[in-house]
Amino acid sequence: MAHRIFTTSFASVYPLYVKKLERKGRTQAELDEVIEWLTGFDDKTLARQLAAETTFEDFFDQAHLNPNASAITGTVCGIRVEEVEDPLMQKIRYLDKLVDELAKGRKMEKVLRS
Repeated sequence: MAHRIFTTSFASVYPLYVKKLERKGRTQAELDEVIEWLTGFDDKTLARQLAAETTFEDFFDQAHLNPNASAITGTVCGIRVEEVEDPLMQKIRYLDKLVDELAKGRKMEKVLRS
């Protein structure tokens, strides 16, 4: 059974990420940088994804996941991202974890596993 988030449009969640980060003093540009690092989507490609209201499933199907994404560890909603078995859910949790780290004030170099 597919999880509901798989068919949710990325464009419907993106503004929530932005709002969360702006409340914590971070910027939309920083969010876009994190998304580009994780998915390979530059600003134009990300804008097309948002305009097309691509589902999370299609969003990550079209992404070229960063080879260092497996270095993303920790918990999101009490679930360890490195232990998530469904590959799509794990990618979504990777993004959630990066957004959480930004919101907590972590330096960009550490968030991007540099």
